[in-house]
Amino acid sequence: MLELETRIERRVARIGVVGLGYVGLPLAVEFAKAGFGVVGLDVDRRKVERIRQGENYIPDIEDSDLQNAVRKGQLSATDDWDVVADLDVLIVCVPTPFNRNKEPDLSAVVEAVQAIGKRLRRGQLVVLESTTYPGTTEEILQPVLSESGLRVGVDFALAYSPERVDPGNRLYQIPNTPKVVGGVTPTCGRLAAALYRTIVVKIVPVSSSRIAEMVKLLENIFRNVNIALVNELMILCDRMGIDIWEVVEAAATKPFGFMSFQPGPGVGGHCIPVDPVYLSWKAREYDFYTNFIDLAAEVNGNMPYFVAQKTTRALAARGCALSRANILVLGTAFKRDVGDVRNSSALRLMELLAQDGAMISYHDPYVPELRLRGHTMRSVELTPAVLGAADCVLIHTDHTVFRWESIVPHCRLVVDTRNATHGVPNTAGVVVKL
Repeated sequence: MLELETRIERRVARIGVVGLGYVGLPLAVEFAKAGFGVVGLDVDRRKVERIRQGENYIPDIEDSDLQNAVRKGQLSATDDWDVVADLDVLIVCVPTPFNRNKEPDLSAVVEAVQAIGKRLRRGQLVVLESTTYPGTTEEILQPVLSESGLRVGVDFALAYSPERVDPGNRLYQIPNTPKVVGGVTPTCGRLAAALYRTIVVKIVPVSSSRIAEMVKLLENIFRNVNIALVNELMILCDRMGIDIWEVVEAAATKPFGFMSFQPGPGVGGHCIPVDPVYLSWKAREYDFYTNFIDLAAEVNGNMPYFVAQKTTRALAARGCALSRANILVLGTAFKRDVGDVRNSSALRLMELLAQDGAMISYHDPYVPELRLRGHTMRSVELTPAVLGAADCVLIHTDHTVFRWESIVPHCRLVVDTRNATHGVPNTAGVVVKL
């Protein structure tokens, strides 16, 4: 393993990144920029071909960075697992969703590790970055890789380092975001730390892979719980006739003991809705029930229902039944200025409204099309005529490209779930906030 550490320090180690999505591709580009030879592995042939052509599909990556890495031969892509034998490092960044029964779905991780295990050789480092429950690295990856007859910490290294990607965040990206690293053995942890130290300014070593796995869950469950708190208060404030947005804004002026979280139509993305499911599922193995965490997930999961009810009432107040309403949804991504609709509350909200007979259309400059109830929907052009024809314009995602002062005056009714229209006059219709 000493030879591998030397190769990493000299930046001649060959790195493979498995999974070329929001987590994997930016990581692959960063290692390529640092001088490493990087191979991206993905089962999606379309992604492989786009990278080979120097075509970027992740907004957080500069087009020129990817193109330069491909042109210089420092970044390539393939769907052929046989390349594993030629690599020194394998970093697994595949999706870890939950299934219809809200149980962890680690099938992509298992498939990737099985493919790596068949080709594992001495002197390699395998790192898992995908979100998962504590124990995954030791309980799933280690047994599969050990079937090769190689010994962890002696013949090969194994570690967990949780991804900390925040899509759309231009301030904190991979190089300036501290990296938590936990190895199955001390040697494994040291090698993983040496690897990430080549691209990240601060490494946070922890004593085990289980600690690192729990760190990831804590980070996102913390956000989920606090968002649930302010969402529950929003529902109460709605009944009391109190503006929750003004409450939060005023509370945020306190310089200590308070952290501001914004209410909204629900949570989405690849982490916040998923992490509580993973921990709650694993906790039951220990006869422990995460009531507090489960309650937060329930509150946030119910927000699309609250928004649907609020929309129904707002329409009824104007003499329009939901069953014959034309509703235009602005923004379907799970957060501002990204095109990711994974677990977006917009999808559930649109389903609920459509189930009750509403005619749904949407506009999102980052999401040209999406699948809803088995059908493909396409983003409509945002024009004064389209806005004026809608019985209700429902603001789900407040992308910064939206010019509310040019949108709101054309609307008959606006349901604003993000306080996006604060301070924008509406002479033509009515604005209803959550």
